[in-house]
Formats: sequence, C-alpha cells, structure tokens
Amino acid sequence: MSRPSWEEYFMDIARLVARRSTCLRRQVGAVLVKDKNILATGYNGTPSGITHCAETGCLREQLKVPSGERHELCRGLHAEQNAIIQAARHGVNISGATLYCTNSPCIICTKMLINAGIRRVVYLDGYPDTLSMDMLGEAGIEVVIFNPAGNAPHGGE
Repeated sequence: MSRPSWEEYFMDIARLVARRSTCLRRQVGAVLVKDKNILATGYNGTPSGITHCAETGCLREQLKVPSGERHELCRGLHAEQNAIIQAARHGVNISGATLYCTNSPCIICTKMLINAGIRRVVYLDGYPDTLSMDMLGEAGIEVVIFNPAGNAPHGGE
C-alpha cells in the first residue's frame, strides 16, 4: 500500500472539495492547512441561499466574459474566498497557513490571501493571471505547482 505524502493528501482533499462546486465553467476546491491540520475548506459557487447558476444560467457565459477577466461579473465566490470566509465565521486563525488549491489564485483572491497572512500556495492547474503571481512573489509567499513526485521531499504541511 502506498501512503500519500502530506502534499498529495491535502491536494486530494482539495480535489474532493471541488466536486461540491456549483460553477458551470470551472470546479475549484481550496483547503487551508497549518501544522498538518485542516483549518477550512472552500469551493466556488454562489453564496449560501442564492440560486445556483445551473438554474439561472452563467452570467459570465451570457456576457461572453473571457476566463481570467472581470471577476466581479459573476454570481459566485471563488474557492479561496469561501475558505477564508469559513475560517472567519468559525474564528479560525489562518495566518501562516498553506493554501492547497486546484487552481492558482486570481488577483482578487491573491490580495485576500496576502492580507490573511497565507505563507504558501500549492496549486494544481494554472490560471491566466500573471499579476496574481507577481504579487504573491512580491509578498514573499512561496508558490508551488503541485507535482506529487517533486513535492514529496518537502514533507508538506
């Protein structure tokens, strides 16, 4: 039996969380971790109690908004935003945590992650937002593209 590394374990959980997404364009999952403990999770979709896009249709598709642009033109929240909000609702300090996410963060999420004190971001797939990567680097946040073989020696969280 092959036991997953911590990196694989948390990324597998992020993938599972993404399956709860209600977004019609992209399913994203996020997990905030500190000291090998899961602090909060989030997936992208409409706020609680708001009609899902499956019923209303995708506003971004209707307006023909390209991926990575005009993030405010969406009924939903991003996975990273929902993870931060869940931590706040439950009084969980996420400063110093690592974010495991199925996609790299957009610029809006990046600004939130910086101010929340996230110290490391591990992501699976890229996202068309170079400003986000530039700001993460400027903030001194370590950014890692997930690679099960390459990330294992770090030991993860």
